[in-house]
Amino acid sequence: MDTVYAGRPNLTASQLLFMIFCENTANQLGVQDFGAIVAIVAGLNNLPTRGKFAGATPGTSYASQKARKVFGNAKFPWGIKLPSVIGGYPPHKLNIIMVRKIGTFVGRAIPVLGWVILASDVSQIALNTVRHYNLIARGQDKLW
Repeated sequence: MDTVYAGRPNLTASQLLFMIFCENTANQLGVQDFGAIVAIVAGLNNLPTRGKFAGATPGTSYASQKARKVFGNAKFPWGIKLPSVIGGYPPHKLNIIMVRKIGTFVGRAIPVLGWVILASDVSQIALNTVRHYNLIARGQDKLW
């Protein structure tokens, strides 16, 4: 492939794909990604706790601590239970537990939202990269 892209002549197919990938990554990353990373880090169980039952995940997170402080012992109406995610670092330690307290649910949902935002960004970067590359590439060099 003999393509000129962004002022660079004679790019191979892989060089062109890499340049488009880097460009799409730079365009995609922004304020929402910083918020996603903050949400994930806030959900890490890195604060000590006074004591837990045997088999419980050790420590607590900033998100959980602050959500419990804001919502106190408030519970969902009518005894509703919602699923919350515990652990997941590494993924085989992930557990889903039903909870009644609003603060517990919110504190555990914050890092999940961060992971969802980052997963969305990765899929958008990949989609935009392949689409843009296929518009420029010729014949056998196109992907899918």
